[in-house]
Order: sequence, then C-alpha cells, then structure tokens
Amino acid sequence: MLKHTMGESEAKALFDKYLHTEYLRRHSRESEVIMRRLARYFGADETFWGIAGLLHDLDMDLIQGDYSRHGITTVQILKDEGYDIPEIFDAILAHTEGLEGSMAARTKDFHYILAAAENITGIITAYVILKPDKKIAGTKVSSINKKFKDRSFAASVNREFINDIEKVGLEKAKFFEMAIGAMSEIADEIGM
Repeated sequence: MLKHTMGESEAKALFDKYLHTEYLRRHSRESEVIMRRLARYFGADETFWGIAGLLHDLDMDLIQGDYSRHGITTVQILKDEGYDIPEIFDAILAHTEGLEGSMAARTKDFHYILAAAENITGIITAYVILKPDKKIAGTKVSSINKKFKDRSFAASVNREFINDIEKVGLEKAKFFEMAIGAMSEIADEIGM
C-alpha cells in the first residue's frame, strides 16, 4: 500500500540511500532549510516543505547528467519506495521546467517557491566561496542582490525562477534575507 505522507526520518533515509555526491547533499540540505523557513513565513507545514527541498534532486547521482530524466527519476524512486505524494511529485517535476525533455511547468505557488529556493542556493554559495573567509556570516542582502543582477556570476543559476518568487507575494530582498538566514543556521554542516 502506498504511503501518502513521509516523515523526516524517512526522508533522511532516502536522502542517504540515493544522494552521495557531497555538493549535491549540501545543496539539498540548503534547499531544505530554506523551504522550512519559507513554510514558516507562509504558514505552511515545515516538515512537508522541508522534505520537498531535501528530496528535489534525489536522482542526480543516478541520472549522471542526463537532465531529460531529472525529476521523473526522483518521482519514480519515491514511488518504488512506496510513496504517493502528488503535491511533492508535482513540485519536483515543475522545478525541471525548461530542461531538455521536461514537459513540466510551474503552475502553483509551491512550484514557484521550491524552484526559487533551490536556485538561490547557487548564488549564495558562489558568493560565499569568493569571500576571503568563505563564511556566510556577515553576508548582506545587498551583496547577494548585486551578484544576482550580474548574469555572468553563477551563470547556470536560473534567475527567472528566483525572480518568480514575487509571483507568490514575497519581495526578492526579503527572500534573499530569509535564504541567507536559513543557510546560516547550518553553516557548519555546509562548510560555510
């Protein structure tokens, strides 16, 4: 029988089972804590949103760069593991919008939020790596905003997805502040 919910320990076990590349694990944890922070802001279920952030790239080690399989493979893994959680499945698929072979599109607030959350990690991480101390402490919203506007900086980050956070009624500066704050909470774990 398929399970329609997932607990934190179950999500962590799947994360440990399928995702082994260190930078992907850090990115997924960063996405998780940002999603939890956003859930608090929007009055949503922190665990549910956090799980979506943690597992959104669960297939990355398996697909080995074949982005036409990204998202679809994660949903299949979760189904094979006995889960049927359509809202998370849809958001995971929607965050692949625009990738080769993806038929998914972001159509709901949850989709826009997950896509923005997982993309902002790239800008923040790239910025912190360039700081002399390589620490997230002291990172300012204005600095992230400046780097965000420079399309040559962290060029692979989907800025459209980040801009679209405003479609759910959250100003970009506030979003940047929340993302920096969330990532700061796990700074030691993610090496920042």
